[in-house]
Amino acid sequence: MHARVVISQMQLAKVDEGINLVRDSVAPAAKQQQGFKGILSLADRNTGKGISITMWETEADMKAGEASGYLQEQIAKFSAIFAAPPTTEHYEVIVQV
Repeated sequence: MHARVVISQMQLAKVDEGINLVRDSVAPAAKQQQGFKGILSLADRNTGKGISITMWETEADMKAGEASGYLQEQIAKFSAIFAAPPTTEHYEVIVQV
């Protein structure tokens, strides 16, 4: 299994808006992607830092969403919320309990 980690900095006044966007728009869209296995989103309301971890069956499934424009489309939904562009990292999931 593989994971994509998106680390973001949200405007403090828009943290709740970002949380709602993940829950109401990003998560349902992710469920429609081939190989999607789950999402975990974290937010620090005091700093505006957000971390979103999506899990994928294979590395190819994870990268297909980047090649198709899916990931960029999801990130664009946050253009009015982010204080700075997010960073994206890839990992192999080595332990899941």
